[in-house]
Amino acid sequence: MYTTLVFLVALVACSAAAPAPAEEPIPIVSQTQDGPNPDGSYKWSYETGNGIKAEEEGQSQNAGSADETKTAKGSFSYTDNEGQAFSLTYVADENGFQPEGAHLPTPPPTPEVILKALEWIAAHPSKEDENTV
Repeated sequence: MYTTLVFLVALVACSAAAPAPAEEPIPIVSQTQDGPNPDGSYKWSYETGNGIKAEEEGQSQNAGSADETKTAKGSFSYTDNEGQAFSLTYVADENGFQPEGAHLPTPPPTPEVILKALEWIAAHPSKEDENTV
């Protein structure tokens, strides 16, 4: 009896640990790629069978100089499981990653009292601020 119980527990444990059946792979409908090129530029895009679209292009600015930077701009869009569409565009450069999208949170407006205080501080610098050059 004890052996049968151990066997059943082991069977249930193995069944629970078995991987779920694989879902059908999502096809790539289109894909393009250009680069990386000798000048540092590149461009790519793709679209999947479930509606995901993405694209990006980048390049080097001031190549070979001390202030050389890389820049990239792009976008992606998709629809979530509830049917809501999301779209995001972005720029990444010396100022950091700058995304834009209707679904991204935005900071609340600065309270009027804070704006007035900042104006007053700017109009009335402290003695220490006046002495610094």
